[in-house]
Amino acid sequence: MLRIAVQAKGRLFEETMALLEESDIKLSTTKRTLLVQSPNFPIEVLFLRDDDIPQTVATGVADLGIVGENEFMEKEEDAEIIKRLGFSKCRLSLAMPKDLEYPGLSWFNGKKIATSYPVILRNFLKKNGVNAEIHVITGSVEVSPGIGLADAIFDIVSSGSTLVSNRLKEVEVVMKSEALLIGNKNMSDEKKAVLEELLFRMNAVKTAEDKKYVLMNAPKDKLEEIIAVLPGMKSPTVMPLAQEGWCSVHTVLDEKRFWEIIGKLKALGAEGILVLPIEKMIV
Repeated sequence: MLRIAVQAKGRLFEETMALLEESDIKLSTTKRTLLVQSPNFPIEVLFLRDDDIPQTVATGVADLGIVGENEFMEKEEDAEIIKRLGFSKCRLSLAMPKDLEYPGLSWFNGKKIATSYPVILRNFLKKNGVNAEIHVITGSVEVSPGIGLADAIFDIVSSGSTLVSNRLKEVEVVMKSEALLIGNKNMSDEKKAVLEELLFRMNAVKTAEDKKYVLMNAPKDKLEEIIAVLPGMKSPTVMPLAQEGWCSVHTVLDEKRFWEIIGKLKALGAEGILVLPIEKMIV
Protein backbone atom coordinates (compact mmCIF):
# COMPACT_ATOMS: atom_id res chain seq x y z
CA MET A 1 0.00 0.00 0.00
CA LEU A 2 1.42 3.34 -1.09
CA ARG A 3 0.66 6.45 0.94
CA ILE A 4 0.64 9.72 -0.98
CA ALA A 5 0.46 13.13 0.69
CA VAL A 6 -1.48 15.82 -1.15
CA GLN A 7 -2.54 19.37 -0.39
CA ALA A 8 -5.80 19.49 1.58
CA LYS A 9 -7.40 22.33 -0.39
CA GLY A 10 -6.86 24.87 -3.14
CA ARG A 11 -6.02 24.66 -6.84
CA LEU A 12 -3.27 22.07 -6.37
CA PHE A 13 -5.71 19.83 -4.47
CA GLU A 14 -8.29 20.07 -7.26
CA GLU A 15 -5.80 19.34 -10.04
CA THR A 16 -4.24 16.47 -8.09
CA MET A 17 -7.60 14.83 -7.45
CA ALA A 18 -8.51 15.26 -11.13
CA LEU A 19 -5.28 13.49 -12.17
CA LEU A 20 -5.93 10.59 -9.79
CA GLU A 21 -9.52 10.31 -11.01
CA GLU A 22 -8.41 10.28 -14.66
CA SER A 23 -5.91 7.56 -13.69
CA ASP A 24 -8.94 5.50 -12.53
CA ILE A 25 -8.00 5.71 -8.86
CA LYS A 26 -11.26 6.05 -6.97
CA LEU A 27 -11.29 8.14 -3.79
CA SER A 28 -14.14 9.35 -1.64
CA THR A 29 -13.74 13.00 -0.66
CA THR A 30 -17.35 13.62 0.36
CA LYS A 31 -16.40 13.12 4.00
CA ARG A 32 -13.09 14.91 4.41
CA THR A 33 -10.82 12.91 6.67
CA LEU A 34 -7.07 13.00 7.16
CA LEU A 35 -6.53 9.65 5.42
CA VAL A 36 -8.59 8.15 2.57
CA GLN A 37 -7.99 4.73 1.03
CA SER A 38 -8.79 3.87 -2.58
CA PRO A 39 -11.10 0.86 -3.02
CA ASN A 40 -9.66 -0.09 -6.44
CA PHE A 41 -5.92 0.67 -6.19
CA PRO A 42 -3.34 -0.02 -3.43
CA ILE A 43 -2.96 3.62 -2.42
CA GLU A 44 -4.13 5.86 0.41
CA VAL A 45 -4.17 9.65 0.35
CA LEU A 46 -3.00 11.75 3.28
CA PHE A 47 -4.37 15.30 3.23
CA LEU A 48 -1.94 17.91 4.59
CA ARG A 49 -0.86 21.54 4.41
CA ASP A 50 1.36 22.01 1.37
CA ASP A 51 4.39 23.08 3.44
CA ASP A 52 4.20 19.86 5.50
CA ILE A 53 4.38 17.54 2.50
CA PRO A 54 8.16 17.59 1.79
CA GLN A 55 9.08 16.64 5.35
CA THR A 56 6.32 14.02 5.52
CA VAL A 57 7.76 12.30 2.43
CA ALA A 58 11.41 12.71 3.44
CA THR A 59 10.80 11.09 6.83
CA GLY A 60 8.78 8.20 5.38
CA VAL A 61 5.44 9.09 6.96
CA ALA A 62 4.23 9.16 3.35
CA ASP A 63 5.86 7.35 0.44
CA LEU A 64 4.93 9.97 -2.15
CA GLY A 65 3.77 13.55 -2.25
CA ILE A 66 2.36 15.96 -4.79
CA VAL A 67 3.61 19.43 -3.97
CA GLY A 68 4.50 22.69 -5.61
CA GLU A 69 8.14 22.98 -6.66
CA ASN A 70 8.33 26.24 -4.69
CA GLU A 71 7.51 24.45 -1.42
CA PHE A 72 9.87 21.58 -2.20
CA MET A 73 12.78 23.95 -2.87
CA GLU A 74 11.98 26.08 0.16
CA LYS A 75 11.95 23.18 2.63
CA GLU A 76 15.15 21.56 1.28
CA GLU A 77 14.07 18.10 2.49
CA ASP A 78 15.85 14.90 1.45
CA ALA A 79 13.27 13.49 -0.97
CA GLU A 80 13.58 12.85 -4.71
CA ILE A 81 11.68 14.32 -7.63
CA ILE A 82 9.99 11.44 -9.44
CA LYS A 83 7.93 13.30 -12.03
CA ARG A 84 7.09 16.83 -13.10
CA LEU A 85 3.33 16.98 -13.47
CA GLY A 86 2.93 20.10 -15.60
CA PHE A 87 0.07 21.74 -13.70
CA SER A 88 -0.29 24.40 -10.97
CA LYS A 89 2.33 26.48 -12.74
CA CYS A 90 3.48 29.77 -11.26
CA ARG A 91 6.68 31.69 -10.65
CA LEU A 92 8.47 33.19 -7.68
CA SER A 93 9.37 36.79 -8.37
CA LEU A 94 10.71 39.96 -6.83
CA ALA A 95 8.31 42.90 -7.05
CA MET A 96 8.57 46.55 -6.07
CA PRO A 97 6.35 49.68 -6.10
CA LYS A 98 5.38 50.33 -9.71
CA ASP A 99 6.06 54.08 -9.53
CA LEU A 100 9.76 53.58 -8.80
CA GLU A 101 12.40 53.16 -11.48
CA TYR A 102 14.14 49.77 -11.51
CA PRO A 103 17.83 49.95 -12.52
CA GLY A 104 18.58 46.26 -11.83
CA LEU A 105 19.26 43.92 -8.94
CA SER A 106 21.48 46.48 -7.24
CA TRP A 107 18.29 48.35 -6.30
CA PHE A 108 17.62 45.74 -3.62
CA ASN A 109 20.88 46.43 -1.76
CA GLY A 110 19.99 47.73 1.69
CA LYS A 111 16.27 47.19 1.11
CA LYS A 112 13.85 45.17 3.21
CA ILE A 113 12.09 42.36 1.30
CA ALA A 114 8.97 40.67 2.67
CA THR A 115 8.46 37.01 1.75
CA SER A 116 7.12 33.62 2.79
CA TYR A 117 10.06 31.95 1.01
CA PRO A 118 13.18 33.11 2.88
CA VAL A 119 15.37 30.12 1.91
CA ILE A 120 14.88 30.51 -1.85
CA LEU A 121 15.26 34.28 -1.60
CA ARG A 122 18.38 34.10 0.58
CA ASN A 123 20.05 31.69 -1.86
CA PHE A 124 19.20 33.94 -4.80
CA LEU A 125 20.47 37.11 -3.13
CA LYS A 126 23.70 35.41 -2.05
CA LYS A 127 24.29 34.04 -5.56
CA ASN A 128 23.88 37.53 -7.03
CA GLY A 129 25.83 39.41 -4.36
CA VAL A 130 22.85 41.41 -3.11
CA ASN A 131 22.80 42.49 0.55
CA ALA A 132 19.16 42.92 1.57
CA GLU A 133 17.17 42.35 4.75
CA ILE A 134 14.65 39.50 4.56
CA HIS A 135 11.44 40.01 6.52
CA VAL A 136 9.57 36.69 6.89
CA ILE A 137 5.80 37.04 6.79
CA THR A 138 2.89 34.62 6.43
CA GLY A 139 -0.27 35.78 4.78
CA SER A 140 -0.71 38.68 2.41
CA VAL A 141 2.88 39.48 1.50
CA GLU A 142 1.85 41.84 -1.29
CA VAL A 143 0.44 44.48 1.12
CA SER A 144 3.80 44.93 2.89
CA PRO A 145 5.19 47.82 0.80
CA GLY A 146 1.88 49.69 0.94
CA ILE A 147 1.81 49.74 4.75
CA GLY A 148 5.52 50.48 5.13
CA LEU A 149 6.49 47.02 6.36
CA ALA A 150 8.94 46.40 3.51
CA ASP A 151 10.41 48.04 0.42
CA ALA A 152 9.68 45.11 -1.88
CA ILE A 153 8.30 41.59 -1.87
CA PHE A 154 9.28 38.12 -3.05
CA ASP A 155 6.22 35.99 -3.68
CA ILE A 156 4.27 33.68 -5.97
CA VAL A 157 2.99 35.25 -9.17
CA SER A 158 0.39 33.61 -11.42
CA SER A 159 -1.55 36.15 -13.44
CA GLY A 160 0.01 39.24 -11.86
CA SER A 161 -3.38 40.77 -11.00
CA THR A 162 -2.64 40.81 -7.26
CA LEU A 163 0.51 42.82 -7.89
CA VAL A 164 -1.38 45.33 -10.01
CA SER A 165 -4.08 45.78 -7.37
CA ASN A 166 -1.37 46.56 -4.81
CA ARG A 167 0.48 48.97 -7.12
CA LEU A 168 3.47 46.66 -7.52
CA LYS A 169 5.43 45.53 -10.56
CA GLU A 170 7.29 42.27 -11.17
CA VAL A 171 10.96 42.98 -11.84
CA GLU A 172 12.85 39.69 -11.44
CA VAL A 173 11.67 36.09 -11.97
CA VAL A 174 13.73 34.01 -9.56
CA MET A 175 12.28 30.57 -10.33
CA LYS A 176 9.42 28.89 -12.17
CA SER A 177 7.35 26.32 -10.33
CA GLU A 178 4.96 23.48 -11.13
CA ALA A 179 3.48 20.50 -9.32
CA LEU A 180 5.95 17.71 -8.57
CA LEU A 181 5.51 14.07 -7.64
CA ILE A 182 8.16 13.50 -4.98
CA GLY A 183 9.13 10.25 -3.29
CA ASN A 184 10.86 8.82 -0.26
CA LYS A 185 14.33 7.54 -1.12
CA ASN A 186 13.93 4.28 0.85
CA MET A 187 10.76 2.71 -0.56
CA SER A 188 10.52 -1.07 -0.51
CA ASP A 189 10.51 -3.07 -3.75
CA GLU A 190 6.82 -3.82 -3.21
CA LYS A 191 5.98 -0.13 -3.00
CA LYS A 192 8.17 0.65 -6.00
CA ALA A 193 6.14 -1.86 -8.03
CA VAL A 194 2.92 -0.02 -7.10
CA LEU A 195 4.62 3.27 -7.96
CA GLU A 196 5.48 1.95 -11.44
CA GLU A 197 1.83 1.13 -12.07
CA LEU A 198 0.81 4.57 -10.80
CA LEU A 199 3.32 6.26 -13.11
CA PHE A 200 2.12 4.14 -16.04
CA ARG A 201 -1.41 5.43 -15.51
CA MET A 202 -0.35 9.03 -14.94
CA ASN A 203 1.82 9.00 -18.06
CA ALA A 204 -1.09 7.70 -20.12
CA VAL A 205 -3.24 10.59 -18.89
CA LYS A 206 -0.55 13.27 -19.31
CA THR A 207 0.45 12.06 -22.79
CA ALA A 208 -3.16 12.43 -23.96
CA GLU A 209 -3.40 16.04 -22.77
CA ASP A 210 -3.88 18.57 -25.56
CA LYS A 211 -4.09 15.78 -28.13
CA LYS A 212 -6.93 15.19 -30.60
CA TYR A 213 -7.77 12.09 -32.64
CA VAL A 214 -8.50 13.24 -36.20
CA LEU A 215 -10.22 11.29 -38.99
CA MET A 216 -10.61 12.61 -42.52
CA ASN A 217 -11.42 11.56 -46.05
CA ALA A 218 -8.55 12.29 -48.43
CA PRO A 219 -8.09 12.05 -52.19
CA LYS A 220 -5.55 9.37 -53.02
CA ASP A 221 -3.67 11.57 -55.47
CA LYS A 222 -2.93 13.99 -52.59
CA LEU A 223 -2.18 11.32 -49.98
CA GLU A 224 1.60 11.75 -49.89
CA GLU A 225 1.29 15.53 -49.50
CA ILE A 226 -1.32 15.13 -46.74
CA ILE A 227 0.86 12.65 -44.83
CA ALA A 228 3.80 15.04 -45.15
CA VAL A 229 1.98 17.76 -43.15
CA LEU A 230 0.78 15.41 -40.41
CA PRO A 231 3.09 15.44 -37.33
CA GLY A 232 1.66 12.15 -36.04
CA MET A 233 3.40 10.07 -33.38
CA LYS A 234 4.61 7.60 -36.03
CA SER A 235 2.62 7.46 -39.23
CA PRO A 236 -1.12 7.88 -39.82
CA THR A 237 -3.49 5.00 -40.43
CA VAL A 238 -4.73 4.91 -44.04
CA MET A 239 -7.74 2.82 -45.13
CA PRO A 240 -9.45 2.64 -48.54
CA LEU A 241 -12.99 3.96 -48.96
CA ALA A 242 -15.76 2.51 -51.12
CA GLN A 243 -15.60 5.59 -53.35
CA GLU A 244 -12.90 5.22 -55.96
CA GLY A 245 -9.90 7.51 -55.53
CA TRP A 246 -10.52 8.24 -51.85
CA CYS A 247 -9.18 6.90 -48.54
CA SER A 248 -9.68 7.50 -44.82
CA VAL A 249 -6.77 8.91 -42.81
CA HIS A 250 -6.57 8.64 -39.00
CA THR A 251 -3.97 10.46 -36.90
CA VAL A 252 -3.26 12.27 -33.62
CA LEU A 253 -2.67 16.02 -33.57
CA ASP A 254 -1.39 18.38 -30.90
CA GLU A 255 -4.11 20.91 -30.14
CA LYS A 256 -1.61 23.78 -30.19
CA ARG A 257 -1.01 23.23 -33.92
CA PHE A 258 -4.49 21.98 -34.71
CA TRP A 259 -5.91 24.90 -36.71
CA GLU A 260 -2.67 25.48 -38.59
CA ILE A 261 -2.57 21.85 -39.75
CA ILE A 262 -6.30 21.56 -40.44
CA GLY A 263 -6.02 24.55 -42.79
CA LYS A 264 -3.29 22.84 -44.77
CA LEU A 265 -5.28 19.59 -44.94
CA LYS A 266 -8.35 21.37 -46.29
CA ALA A 267 -6.21 23.13 -48.89
CA LEU A 268 -4.96 19.70 -50.04
CA GLY A 269 -8.53 18.43 -50.49
CA ALA A 270 -9.23 16.65 -47.20
CA GLU A 271 -12.96 16.43 -46.41
CA GLY A 272 -15.27 15.20 -43.65
CA ILE A 273 -12.70 15.99 -40.95
CA LEU A 274 -13.82 14.56 -37.60
CA VAL A 275 -12.08 15.55 -34.35
CA LEU A 276 -12.38 13.47 -31.18
CA PRO A 277 -10.96 13.99 -27.66
CA ILE A 278 -8.44 11.49 -26.25
CA GLU A 279 -8.73 10.40 -22.62
CA LYS A 280 -5.57 8.29 -22.36
CA MET A 281 -2.68 7.40 -24.64
CA ILE A 282 -0.24 4.53 -24.20
CA VAL A 283 3.07 5.06 -25.97
